[in-house]
This record gives sequence, C-alpha cells and structure tokens, in this order.
Amino acid sequence: MTGDDVLEVLDLLREAGAEVWVGGGWGIDALVGRQTREHRDLDLMHRLEQEPAVVAALAAAGFAETLDWRPVRFVVSDGAGRQIDLHPLVFGPDGGALQESLEPGKPFAYPADCFVTGSVGGRTVPCLSAAQQVFFHQGYEPRDRDLHDMARLRETFGISTHF
Repeated sequence: MTGDDVLEVLDLLREAGAEVWVGGGWGIDALVGRQTREHRDLDLMHRLEQEPAVVAALAAAGFAETLDWRPVRFVVSDGAGRQIDLHPLVFGPDGGALQESLEPGKPFAYPADCFVTGSVGGRTVPCLSAAQQVFFHQGYEPRDRDLHDMARLRETFGISTHF
C-alpha cells in the first residue's frame, strides 16, 4: 500500500460521504509526516452507521471482503493486492468512540481527543493521535514493524512507549 494508494482510498471514501481515520502503520507515518517504512495494508477507523457507504464505495473500486470478524473488524482487498483493514466505531455524545473487541463487554475506547490530523504525501489526513497509537501497541509481543513504529513516535514526539 503506497502513499498514493492511501490518498486514493481516502478521496474515494470522502466522496462517498464517509468519515474515516488512518491508524496502524500509515497512521504513525501520517503523524510523523513522512513514510518511514513499507506498509502491507491500510488501517481505517470508520463510523459504524456509515459502513454501508464505505463498503459500497470500496466495492465500486474493486475491493471485496476477504475477512469478516465483525463487529470487531473486517478486511477488503483488491486484485492488485491492496488490503484495507476496517474498524467500525460507535461514537458517543462526547465525541469519543468505542470499537468492539474479541472480549465481549471490553470494547476498545477512543477518547474524543485521539482524532487528529497528520499528513501523507504532503496532504492533511485524519488519523489517530500518538497517544492512541501507543495505547494500541500494548499487550502483545512486538514485531519488527511495531518496534520501528514506536521508535518513530519516540523520536518525533519525545514520548515514552513500553517497547
């Protein structure tokens, strides 16, 4: 998944009226303001109520569902091998959101201030905050890309991470 791919997908979803935020590796690169590594996929958080528009827009662009772990997440891929990992969010009146987890009754929490902007290819894009990224990189054995990503956040923002 290239930076141009990310911008193409974001444009497509914006035209469909869907609000999304970039997370995962591309989200970290958006916060840093430059691509720091190759990415196999694009993680997007979206409003649950906008999921039909998200799915329809991506299907029209050649993406088909390849993994269904709803209500937690689902994945779509296209013939070129591009993959998008979609995470449905339910927003509360305070602007925060919840995402179901594999543990019933223990959803992932997204505080209102975690929805920020970064840049991909010089363009401003909606993404998750550095604090939220660090929070989501806990509770598992880090892979090389996780170590890389957390190092970029430490270098850029001077924040602490647990690995």
